[in-house]
Amino acid sequence: MQEPAILDSHLHLVDRGRLDYPWLSGAPALDRDWLLESYAAEARRVGIGGAIHMEVDVADPRIEDETAWIEELAASGSFPILGAIAACRPEAPDFPAFLDRSAAREIVVGFRRVLHVVPDEVSQGELFRQNIRLLSGPDLPFDLCVLARQLPLAIELVDSAPNTRFVLDHCGVPDIEGGQWDSWARDLAEIAERPNVCAKISGVVAYGGAGWTLDELTRWVSYTAETFGPERICWGGDWPVNTLGGGLSTWVAATRAIFAGWSAEERAALYAGNAARIWKL
Repeated sequence: MQEPAILDSHLHLVDRGRLDYPWLSGAPALDRDWLLESYAAEARRVGIGGAIHMEVDVADPRIEDETAWIEELAASGSFPILGAIAACRPEAPDFPAFLDRSAAREIVVGFRRVLHVVPDEVSQGELFRQNIRLLSGPDLPFDLCVLARQLPLAIELVDSAPNTRFVLDHCGVPDIEGGQWDSWARDLAEIAERPNVCAKISGVVAYGGAGWTLDELTRWVSYTAETFGPERICWGGDWPVNTLGGGLSTWVAATRAIFAGWSAEERAALYAGNAARIWKL
């Protein structure tokens, strides 16, 4: 039986000649260009039929330039880029004007501010939370990118903006290699109680260490899927970060194996249907 086509809800692209990525100098394994042509060649082989671009934490002055670049790539038609989750800075006073400009761009389907690269206090500020609440107006979801220890902070942020939709990236970034299960599982169940939160089954091969096995990965992924339920999860590749744990093809194969026992309808929702609904594609 043919597997459903995948809509990758978490694709990163890097062009150092075009944009500035301050964090890359501290990540030597990723410090190179990661271009659409390379991704598309592998994606087509493993049944990925389209993608949503996820911002790559470019230098603050280049945030809107990144969105413009993704608009160009989408318009080129070389591979279906169906939307862009744009970087944002909700802690900035000019966020409302930025939101108005970004929401007017058809390519923008959501926003993210990586929270594990800034002090925990950033997401606790009232201006930050006030601006996150503004996302409920255009109904554009906010991706939560936090470490497992920060899940309580994510819960606080969600509770401060009950009318905004949230997507938890990477199963809440569990420490799979370190086996830090208990607090992660508890906090994941807690945030899943919020009906305005969905979860991405994305990129966890990067957290399992060099020797991860399918059985080990299954425990964490299956718990996330069962905790949120088949209607509130979507699949993401997290390329090129997934190259730290085997790469895109390996992650697709692992996911296919983990969810092989799900019904065809549930797998179709995981791989494409839920993402299309969440980001209104």
